[in-house]
Amino acid sequence: MLELYTHDSPYEDGLLDVGDGQRIHWNSSGNPAGTPAVVVHGGPGSGHHPGSRRYFDPERFRVVQYDQRGCGRSLPHAAYPSTGLEHNTTAHLVADLERLREHLGIDKWMLYGGSWGSTLILAYAQAHPERVSAIVICGVTMTSPEEIDWLYRGVGRFLPGPWEAFRTFPPGTDPDGDVFDLLAAYNRLLNDPEETVRRAAARAWATWEDAVISHEVLGKPNAYTDRPSDALMAFTRITAHYFSHQAFLQDGQLLRDADRLAGIPGELIHGRLDLGSPLRTAWRLAQAWPDANLTVVDEAGHTGSPRMTEAVLAAVERFA
Repeated sequence: MLELYTHDSPYEDGLLDVGDGQRIHWNSSGNPAGTPAVVVHGGPGSGHHPGSRRYFDPERFRVVQYDQRGCGRSLPHAAYPSTGLEHNTTAHLVADLERLREHLGIDKWMLYGGSWGSTLILAYAQAHPERVSAIVICGVTMTSPEEIDWLYRGVGRFLPGPWEAFRTFPPGTDPDGDVFDLLAAYNRLLNDPEETVRRAAARAWATWEDAVISHEVLGKPNAYTDRPSDALMAFTRITAHYFSHQAFLQDGQLLRDADRLAGIPGELIHGRLDLGSPLRTAWRLAQAWPDANLTVVDEAGHTGSPRMTEAVLAAVERFA
């Protein structure tokens, strides 16, 4: 079995002013002269995890990690209702990533991430293909309306109890209504003036997220609800903001524009048992992107498995 790499502490970090009163936190580790790679975290609003850099050989990669707007160590933090989200959209995050590349003096870099990170990677690569050397995605999503509808309504067919609790938490929601009306109701509650209302909505949202991955025996229980309170608040506020606005993307945009990825080598890794993000999304992207290779890990779900870890390590190794 391949072993994850051990990294020393980052050799540099900082806060980058990206405009709109926003500063994003970033750090670099590994070899300053190595192959540049940036880790794009999920959520949206989860913040970066230091363990993600362990997929990269520190002798051969210059690994950049950062926190997207409003989360992690970026400022201002979205846990606080005074932090508006009007300047927090997919277009803003794409521009931030490009500004970070320029700030670090990197000509082209490899992109690695999964879940929401997959969506942001694809949006960035389609906007700036000349700045991307390779892409590795573990847990492919494109955050289309169809995918959002599945995650926050369709998958409830497998989880009728948790789904009913999630659906009925916002008062007055139509049981047969559009899923985006439900997400908009959560978005309003997560921005309510009363802290108790915001915290209760955050807990209800995260409880549903936990339920969706609860079938994955290799996953960590309560992965969402166990987060520190401010991290949970930022994650739920930002996620509801994005998903109630259909990720600020046109319907099917990332699949439609997959031809912009031509010439960029890619590795797509997806768990066959991923209930929240079904394999169909990864398969469709692979069909539209001939330069990408799709690896399906039979026993893995959204939270991964040892075989998925090996697949990611092998994929990253390809581009060292």
